[in-house]
Amino acid sequence: MNRTSVAIGSVLGSAALAAAALAGTSTSVAAGPLAPAPAADAVHTAAAPLPKPVVKWSKSHGHKVATFDLVRSTASAAKGCLPYAKAKVSIEQTEEVEIMKVYASGLPKNTEFDFFVLQQPDTPFGLSWYQGDLQSDKHGRAYVKYVGRFNEETFSVAPNVLPAPVTHDEQPFPDAAKNPATAPVHQYHLGFWFNSPKDAAKAGCLDATTPFNGEHNAGVQAMSTRQFPPLAGPLSRIKP
Repeated sequence: MNRTSVAIGSVLGSAALAAAALAGTSTSVAAGPLAPAPAADAVHTAAAPLPKPVVKWSKSHGHKVATFDLVRSTASAAKGCLPYAKAKVSIEQTEEVEIMKVYASGLPKNTEFDFFVLQQPDTPFGLSWYQGDLQSDKHGRAYVKYVGRFNEETFSVAPNVLPAPVTHDEQPFPDAAKNPATAPVHQYHLGFWFNSPKDAAKAGCLDATTPFNGEHNAGVQAMSTRQFPPLAGPLSRIKP
């Protein structure tokens, strides 16, 4: 499994393919600051309203820290899978970069996921940046830390069309041989996918293949920031 985040120049080449993905269709594990799995009567169903899009602010070592939740993806909620899944993101601002920490619980145990920064949280997602991996432990908990640019200025740009490396040419999602030209496009949402369609099916989610991992043979999206407006994801609230 590719453990390297996709560079922005390469992302633009694969983003056009990612846009066609089906919505239904670095990591060290540790316990995060999440409550235990809720009782059965507290499980969110597909028909349950989404929580409010809230970003909370605090300080750590003199730095501002933004905290917000991820929720079950549209694909997960529609299928009724991952009923106990919860995830929290904190983003600490420094002068040079942001430090993003992801804590999750209620996931299938010992399962790999792939974490992305997204233009929009639901299909067809738009430009999508492969940030890294997320691995649950035997208790279904996961923790990972990413260092990068996660604020109002997070964007991709391609002034011109150029040849792109074709690292993976397998169907149904081979690499693009050239990138699409685009003016700067900001990505303010987050989400993660099952690394394997088999793992998704085992968890009761839809068995479908998407391009959202290093080899472009991932499963469906598990969680995202879809409670935020499509054009105003949580990263848009973090000012540099």
